[in-house]
Amino acid sequence: MKKIIFGITVLTLGGAERTLVDIANRLCYRYEVTIFCIYSGGELEKELSNKIKLIHLCKKSYNELTKIEKIYMSLKILFNTKYLYKTYIWGQYDKEIAFLEGPITRIFACFKDKNKKIVWIHNDIGKVFGNNLKSKLKSILDKKAYKKYGKLIFVSKDNLEKFNKKYKIKNEKQVIYNYIEKDEVLKKVNRKINFEFPKDRVNFVTVARLVEQKAIDRLIKVHSKLIKEGYKHNFYIIGDGPKRKELETLIETEDVGQTFKLLGKMQNPYPYIKKADYFCLLTYFEGYPMVLEEAKILDKYILITDTAARETVQNYKKSQIFENTQEGIYEGLKNIIIHNVGVGVLGDPQNNNNYDNRTIIQQICKIIEE
Repeated sequence: MKKIIFGITVLTLGGAERTLVDIANRLCYRYEVTIFCIYSGGELEKELSNKIKLIHLCKKSYNELTKIEKIYMSLKILFNTKYLYKTYIWGQYDKEIAFLEGPITRIFACFKDKNKKIVWIHNDIGKVFGNNLKSKLKSILDKKAYKKYGKLIFVSKDNLEKFNKKYKIKNEKQVIYNYIEKDEVLKKVNRKINFEFPKDRVNFVTVARLVEQKAIDRLIKVHSKLIKEGYKHNFYIIGDGPKRKELETLIETEDVGQTFKLLGKMQNPYPYIKKADYFCLLTYFEGYPMVLEEAKILDKYILITDTAARETVQNYKKSQIFENTQEGIYEGLKNIIIHNVGVGVLGDPQNNNNYDNRTIIQQICKIIEE
């Protein structure tokens, strides 16, 4: 039985993290699977099969670390990649799979052995780290790291195109869309929640980590403008992240605390998605968002900005794509609120049988066997 190791920063609630857990749970019946995490305490760890071995570089979650400990961990990863690779990975596995951009990709890139090394790219690589000096230095390190992988896997065609524009790397590349356990989504959506959306207005739900990429601050400003102009609607954001306090301050400043709600992290957001009138992902940039596939499984009307996410809804009729600007989102939402497109019609998850993950698992197994 082949031994494979996946690397990821932490198994917290997120799209790439959820995808990895679902893939690992399926592959552990065919391979000996290990997952290497930089930080412990991720909510999704408890959903791993007991067949999977879990290794932590740091025994604490990132949020439990002091400022000094966070700096120490950053420096440890930056200057000790070879030591970390030799200690936890080297010579122990048939395939070494870095499943996320950033530190994991650099650690797993140590020592050339392209036959063993696979890397997953989930985002627009030109935007994921920003444009400051620190980001440019990371970009130089990343380019050097990516060259050491025998196979580069992208979650969308758009991400592959953006990567090719940024890095002129000739290594073998392939697109594999994100894997989802459809049956789990359908099982969780029917669990009861003690929550009802108001029936006198349009209700929008977003599931996203509270980081710059997700553009929640821009959304708050658009929402505030629409509310002040008399367009009745509510926004509910499921998720958490480093920008939460900043967003809470903006909500207070704009005086929209009654209509724009940050609901925090949830392991089961599906009943909220089902009950809402619309599911939104109005972000600056995306990869191939798993949450959109989940919304499609739940047969929801989807609103997105023009990012790589357009690839997710290209054959899905119940969707609209807004111009990726504050004005474009404002006009798009105003039109939705005025014309009530899809409002009051709950999706029927049982009728959506289009998602088939068997091909995705077959593609993953094929690259492991190569």
